[in-house]
Amino acid sequence: MHEPSLSPSHLAVKPEIVAFFDEPTNTISYIVKDPASNACAVIDSVMDIDYAAGRITFGGADRIIAHIRDKGWELEWLIETHVHADHLSAGPYIQKELGGKLAIGENITVVQETFGKIFNEGTGFQRDGSQFDRLFNDGDSYRIGTMGVRVLHTPGHTPACMTHVVGDAAFVGDTLFMPDGGSARADFPGGDARTLYRSIQRILSLPGETRLFMCHDYGPNGRDIQWETTVAEEREHNIHIGKGISEDEFVKMREARDAMLAVPRLIIPSLQVNMRAGQLPPADESGGTFLKVPVNIL
Repeated sequence: MHEPSLSPSHLAVKPEIVAFFDEPTNTISYIVKDPASNACAVIDSVMDIDYAAGRITFGGADRIIAHIRDKGWELEWLIETHVHADHLSAGPYIQKELGGKLAIGENITVVQETFGKIFNEGTGFQRDGSQFDRLFNDGDSYRIGTMGVRVLHTPGHTPACMTHVVGDAAFVGDTLFMPDGGSARADFPGGDARTLYRSIQRILSLPGETRLFMCHDYGPNGRDIQWETTVAEEREHNIHIGKGISEDEFVKMREARDAMLAVPRLIIPSLQVNMRAGQLPPADESGGTFLKVPVNIL
């Protein structure tokens, strides 16, 4: 793996960041704007679903679209930090309205292979990541306007998790939570607590002043929802990984905690949609679209 290193000039770049909190899924989506141009990216967008009614809507995505249009910004990228199991991506919907390239980590192919079997998708479902415009490898880079972005492979929660470092900011997906929230679960297919520990160490090796942006927050102990912290704060105060907790201590804690957690409420629709880059499954001969429910498998 490439070890992260940032030059002082890189840290001097401070992207403009606009956060959108989706209360039903406790997800934070972001617009990341280049301060030197009108270019921007959207990270971890949310498509709304009323699961009981089988109804898809786009209120949250429409707010992101409206903000970008109102500001006169130009969308260049739609980034998924990983294949989410707790919300559906609105990437294709936003892309249709504003353009931009849809991207995820290259290990989407591992996720597609795993869940393609679980959902019995057959040979018609492509497992090569071709639903996305770009697949990132560890250490890859791209640009949002004039800003350089580096991509770190940070698996453990899922095989495809990536952290995106943009100037003095890093978007960590579900790898880390706020310091009082700890870390993400590692018990999904392809997850691993020991791998997660090592990925977190990569993030914590970034400069202490690096701003970290979470994909989720649940307001532990009744506090207000938060999504921004720093590497230094996580090193010192994270309840699962701070103050030099050893790898073995973390793995023991994480595995015991994961064994007590319930399955995410939206895992079944989320995985089927997100492994397709946010697209719904193909319609059948009658024109209807359906999601599958695997029984006693997940």
